[in-house]
Amino acid sequence: MEDAADTSNRSASRVPPGLSPSRAHDFLQCPLLFRLRVVDRLPEPTTEAAARGTLVHSVLEHLFDLPASERTMDAARALLQPRWAALCERSEAYAGLFADDVARDAWLVSAEGLLATYFTLEDPTRLEPRARELKVSAELDDGPQLRGVIDRVDVAPNGWVRVVDYKTGRSPRAGYEGDALFQMRFYAYVVWRTRGTLPRLLQLEYLGDGTVLRHEPTESEMLTLESRVRSIWAGVQETARSGDWRPRTSKLCDWCSFRQLCPAFGGTTPEVSDDAVERATGVRPERAAVA
Repeated sequence: MEDAADTSNRSASRVPPGLSPSRAHDFLQCPLLFRLRVVDRLPEPTTEAAARGTLVHSVLEHLFDLPASERTMDAARALLQPRWAALCERSEAYAGLFADDVARDAWLVSAEGLLATYFTLEDPTRLEPRARELKVSAELDDGPQLRGVIDRVDVAPNGWVRVVDYKTGRSPRAGYEGDALFQMRFYAYVVWRTRGTLPRLLQLEYLGDGTVLRHEPTESEMLTLESRVRSIWAGVQETARSGDWRPRTSKLCDWCSFRQLCPAFGGTTPEVSDDAVERATGVRPERAAVA
């Protein structure tokens, strides 16, 4: 039998329902995608593109472990193999990604190309980041815990804060920057709420085409962001109560890992427990009364 102390300890260790920029985007894109990732926590296969992004981020993170004068392209190139070995050691999914060494080596060359583009955008010998791969979170009153990982935080001598995010894909077309800026404003909001300082600059570096997107956030934007996050979370909880995680089809369905489970494509979605729904969203499904 479970005593009161056991119950208290389990409750204290339970992670509160949370929302990240990526998961917010998932819900807006397709409620079923959100459910399968956040509620069901189903595993997804690792792709070459996703693994390349993880590797490049890891190299750029560890590049700043070196003394400033040693942060060269040669140093970044030298980090590729050991950082890839570390990723393979961490997950078998990485180790089994390539059929042979030839395919792997060609893929590593493509990652090297992204690093070369990075060096055309910044000179890392002139930077001293305050934080890298910084996990941030903030409790939203009557809402979820907002969570994220910021690639890099720079602080100028005058105290100005710059939030930097690396993207290994190509930059969005003009007029389609909304999703990317939502992510950066989300990070800025969490920093503002937890540190009391609104970042002066949000900077997205697209290594796929060498584009840098910069934005100066305002407090009014932060309030708008908070309102939008509350609206998204209200939608999540309303969907959780109703159990109506219906799919929303789009061109993105062609790249979805869960297509075979989607009823829109003839699949069958697995049953999900009420406990899993409550853990992920903070509410339980409302079951219709049986006559």
